[in-house]
Amino acid sequence: MKIWMMDLAREQCPTQEHLSVYAETAEKAGFDALGLYLEHRYAFRCTPWAHGVGVVTPAMVRQLQDDFPNLQIIPFINLLGHWEGFLYTEEGKKHRAELLKGLQASASSPGFMELCEQMVDEVIQDFDSEIIHIGGDETAQLDAHPRDKARAEAYEGDGRAMIWGSHFGPLAQRVVDQGRRPAVWADMLLTHPEATGHLPKSTLLFEWQYDKGIAETGAKLKDLGFEVIGSPTIHVFNALWCHVEAADRNVRTVAQDVKDLGLAGVCLTTWEFGLFGSPETILPAIAGAARICEDPEGAPHLLESWPQESQEWARLMGVELQELGGLFAYPSIRHPLKVRLLLTGNPFLAWMHHAEELCGEKGARALEIIDRAYASTQDEAERGVCIFARSAIEFVRFAEAARVCWAADEPERALVSLAATRETFDGLERIARRSYRRFGGSLADIERCRTAKAHVETVMRRIQAYGRRELGYLPAFEVITNHRFMPHDQASWWVVNRWANE
Repeated sequence: MKIWMMDLAREQCPTQEHLSVYAETAEKAGFDALGLYLEHRYAFRCTPWAHGVGVVTPAMVRQLQDDFPNLQIIPFINLLGHWEGFLYTEEGKKHRAELLKGLQASASSPGFMELCEQMVDEVIQDFDSEIIHIGGDETAQLDAHPRDKARAEAYEGDGRAMIWGSHFGPLAQRVVDQGRRPAVWADMLLTHPEATGHLPKSTLLFEWQYDKGIAETGAKLKDLGFEVIGSPTIHVFNALWCHVEAADRNVRTVAQDVKDLGLAGVCLTTWEFGLFGSPETILPAIAGAARICEDPEGAPHLLESWPQESQEWARLMGVELQELGGLFAYPSIRHPLKVRLLLTGNPFLAWMHHAEELCGEKGARALEIIDRAYASTQDEAERGVCIFARSAIEFVRFAEAARVCWAADEPERALVSLAATRETFDGLERIARRSYRRFGGSLADIERCRTAKAHVETVMRRIQAYGRRELGYLPAFEVITNHRFMPHDQASWWVVNRWANE
């Protein structure tokens, strides 16, 4: 079996037309199924309080299934970890494992299991697929809540395994009892194999490894008596755009391991198109990855998936840029420049952590590569990728120029440098807005750009007010630009008393 799973949970707002593009892409590429990774981005009837703007609705799913009868549309929901979209609402917070920390519900929360059962029943009713994926990954907070901790400590064996298994086992059995096949992510089962004793043997285990193959872990899971789906990824979440070489290597290695071990199939994952991800520009790679899944030894390199006219652009943004190393090299975590520029509400964190690298030769070389890529773009989506990458680097360089002027007691020149960045975020907001209208992109990205610009303007007002040492001292640039800066708090107690943030 070959599945392509598309992440919609990270702020995507697809219309019926966009879902059809995904389904058509999957079908033409030869996938047997399209997985929709949903979390809180599905209009569950039992959680009307969690329906953000642009969620996928049951009517959209029914229409998609009618339009693509030969393609399974598989729901990927999550029922313990990755519940943050519910937990950070007023109605959902009662189920949290910890206050403003992490992404997991407490398995022992009163009424939580009943709610999960309703969610399972709804997707079984709405989706026709044989497989119902109920999540289960990255549940690091299994015993974080006092209720769960007490249960784990009272258990003679692996208490965390017991909590996971006693939650997901009955939910998986509920799927079986309604004539479908349950599936879970396998990472917690590798850590807590005792939990597999709670699962029906028909449960499919999706083993995801994005930095290596699954030769060892896949064999372990198979030996436990379960069918296993190998799950590689197209490396988007950890790149300014996409790490093409790493993606080719990961898909090829996992597909070969699936073949060698005689596993049940491959699920190609594509994660996190918020923070200016560009699903339109990744769609060509889906067909290339499908070919690799079929023939991991003989299929062409993933770079050849893009149309001939776009291959140079993809090579520059997806290969040559990564070859610079450092910040541009392949990491296994969410890309730090994107996170620090936009996710925190304080873009100066990108300057604080990356100025030394981006203001030197490496930054200049990156800008040169991006300029060459921009010259070879074929459409608005490709241009948007280039503009975002250039804007992120240029912001850091403008901020560093402002810091130099600030330290030299030249606040007016510092203001000139920062003034240019307001247009940077105006431009990025326009790109985010067009991406939303064109392909159901992130509404949050639009607001992030506005927030970043507003913080720049706040910092400019501080420079005007305190740049001539009106406080009797000159705050360090990383202090004056911090969102917690407080005039006359020369010791910056918000740094010293970190516990106050918790």
